[in-house]
Parts: sequence; C-alpha cells; structure tokens
Amino acid sequence: MKVWIAHEEGRALLGHLPADVEVEVYDGRGGYPSDPAALDFWVPPFLAQSKVTTPLRDMTSLKAIQLLSAGAEVWVPVVPEGVALCDARGVHTGVTAEWAVGAVIASMRGFDVFARKQPRHEWKVEWTTTVVGKRVLVVGAGDIGEKVGAVLTALGAQVEKVARSARPGVHPVDAVESLLPESDVVVLIVPLTDATRGLVDAKFLSRMKDGALLVNAARGPIVDTDALTAEVASGRLRCALDVVDPEPLPAGHPLWDLEGALITPHVGASVDGMLERAYAPVGPQIRRFAAGEPLENVVADGY
Repeated sequence: MKVWIAHEEGRALLGHLPADVEVEVYDGRGGYPSDPAALDFWVPPFLAQSKVTTPLRDMTSLKAIQLLSAGAEVWVPVVPEGVALCDARGVHTGVTAEWAVGAVIASMRGFDVFARKQPRHEWKVEWTTTVVGKRVLVVGAGDIGEKVGAVLTALGAQVEKVARSARPGVHPVDAVESLLPESDVVVLIVPLTDATRGLVDAKFLSRMKDGALLVNAARGPIVDTDALTAEVASGRLRCALDVVDPEPLPAGHPLWDLEGALITPHVGASVDGMLERAYAPVGPQIRRFAAGEPLENVVADGY
C-alpha cells in the first residue's frame, strides 16, 4: 500500500503504521517520488489551490484522499467517483475560533484604528464599542461556530446561531433574513458550497444593522466583495476578513484603505503547531484504510 504525504516532517507524526504501508513525500511541486498510478492514499498540501489537484489524472489506482484542511471546496468537483474524500474536520477548530473572536474584539475595540495611529506617535483617546451586551449572529454552527458562540457568550454577548439544519439552540438558515436587522455582529463560518457561494450579497448586507460588523472566517466567495466594499466605504458597515474574493486581495483594491476594514491574509490556522494539528487524524486514517475499516470525516454534500 502506497501513501503520499505533503511534508517530510509529517512522517514522524503518523505513528506506527502496518509494515506493508510505504510512505513517500510529495509536496505538489516538481516530479513525482514514484509512479502515481500505484498510489492508494494521498495527503495533499494544506489549503491546496485548484492546480494542485492536477495529479489526480495520473493517480489511476487512488482510493482515498485525506485533506489537512477542513475546507474541501477545491476537491469536491474534481475527485473521481469511487475515491473517498476526507476532510480535517475539528482539527483547526480552536485556532480558527480564536481568530474569529479576536477579530470581533479587535474591530469593536478599535485595535486596528489605534495601531494605525501608533507609527504617528498619536496618543488620542477614542470611544469604541464592546462585545458585552451585543447581539451576535453566527452563520454556521459546526465545531468552529459552536466554539465562537460559546466564547462570545462567555464575554457577555447574546449569541444566535443558524445552520443548514435546525436543532435545539440553532435556527435554520432561512431565519437569517429576520435575524440580520437585530444583529450587531455577523460571523461567517460556513463551508463553501453551491448553497453558500455568494450568500452574503447586496441584499444580505442591506438587511444588516447600521454600524454592524461582518466577520468572515469562512471562505472569500461566500461574500460579494464589491457589495461589501461599497457598504464599508459608505461607513454604514464594518468588516474583519481573513478570507477574500479574489485571494490574495490585489494590492490596489479599495478594501485595503478603508478604515472600517480589518484584513488578515488567510492566517486563521497559520499558528504554532499547525502541522501537528493537521497530521493528527492522518495516521489513524491510514491505519483504518489499511485495515479495511470505514474512514472518518468523509465529505458528503460538499463538506
């Protein structure tokens, strides 16, 4: 059984594997380490772009792909029938939720505004707003959304959550329209699927409360960038974005210069221990595959 992983450092993170499992490293660049037609199990690079899926055409015996990311949108349209696609659901929950909560606090407390004044040595008190007592709408109530909601609740916010399927404490996604006008903060943490692409369009934004904050910790194409730029430029809304569309955001894009926009370059999970977290499910998954057992976190309906 042949396995390709994306990082040499990943070998030490796999744990004990059956004797017949051969592990090779292929980072998506340069030539193949061996014949791709003999590959059974592939762990592609983290946050792979569409061009990294090209080797699939040569992997004629491939049976399973284990992603290092929770998002699978790049792979869903191109994975051949009969190949199991598994994501890293839950692996980056804590650090991504940390970014989302941090972005809410930084934006509401004006940390980005004060940071821009620091190089000018400008000591000027500014009144800001606070998370305490505010209404927060979390769009997407998976592992990360639940964690974001729990932390913001602990800080004193009133949190409402929506998801594709309603359950106790979680509204159905069609409740968004009625919840938006009441929400001071809207946090996006949904997967990118056909149903969520363009979800936050001009109509969605128009229903948001004046002065509200939009936080995108999900994927860029969920938001209509032009519509968001217009709202933030007008001063009616603010935003905190770790993901944008297009990505990377072009150097001359007007979002860069808007005081109401806080932007980070897709770094929600780019912190200490990323490889250790990302590879945590890989070894167990390889062992399941080798033993003929059901795989975990198999992608269905886009995520």
